[in-house]
Formats: sequence, C-alpha cells, structure tokens
Amino acid sequence: MTPDGHRRLILIRHAKSSWDDAEMPDHDRPLNPRGKRASAELGQWLASRDYLPDQVLCSTAARTQQTYAALGLEGAPEPELARALYHAEPETMLAALKAATGQVVMMLGHNPGIAAFAALLPAEPPHHADFARYPTAATLVVDFEIDSWAALEPHRGSALDFFVPSGRD
Repeated sequence: MTPDGHRRLILIRHAKSSWDDAEMPDHDRPLNPRGKRASAELGQWLASRDYLPDQVLCSTAARTQQTYAALGLEGAPEPELARALYHAEPETMLAALKAATGQVVMMLGHNPGIAAFAALLPAEPPHHADFARYPTAATLVVDFEIDSWAALEPHRGSALDFFVPSGRD
C-alpha cells in the first residue's frame, strides 16, 4: 500500500496476443502462449514487490482481460471493464483514472495510447531502453502525492519501477 495522501498507478500493456486466426476481430484476440508466460512472470514480479491493486480498470478486449487473469494475484479485485479503454487515447485514460476511487489502481490497455499515457505521468521517465515503445506486458509503477485521483496532473508522478517480462517481444 501507499502512505496516506498518495496514490499509486500500475499501468500495464496487455501481453502478446495470438494472430493465428486472421479473420478474428481484433477485440476478441486471445493471448498466445508467450503472452500467458509473460503475464505469469509479471504477476510474480508484482507480488514480489507487493504491488497489489485495490481497483482494476481494464479494457474490454479479450487480451487485456486474459493478461489480468494470468497475473494470478491472490486477493486482487475483479476488474472493472471499460470499453472506452480499448485502444484509448491518453486523454481517455486520464479521464478514467481521474474517476478512480482506489488508492492503488491497476490499468490495463493498449498501444499506442498506453505508451503516450505513460510518458505523461512521471516528472522524470524511468531510465529503461524499452520505456518509449512500451512493449507487450510492459508495466510502469508510478506514485502521486495526491489525496484523490481527481487531483492528478501530468508530469507530477514519481516512477518507482518499470518492468518488461523476459518472455515478450
């Protein structure tokens, strides 16, 4: 958990999805085996650092829901599914986060919007070669010294961690 007067965001791009069925609508594409492995690795990493959400905002796409399920976080809440987060622009993600009620919020979404959103959050971006491209299953953990998400302003966060599972792109 975070101290009073703080909020934490765990921002996750979905893991690698399957392109086996070219006729399948994008929204319905599931994770491929590598995506499932990367999600499990990410879940272990999150749990090992006690980065556990009390609220989860998730795109309605199959691959984001499957990424969250494959994290295997014990005691984690059911995700709040939001169609607006499917291929959302940074402004849409910001609006969803400003309406959040949890102290530690996990948000799962898609590129290119999630990379742009991640870049808007910390005062100083993490020093990681993959941060700008935000590959599949990439995760930013950022803290804000605010009492409510409604007070969130861009470039005011403190990046705590940025993680990319080894079994991804």
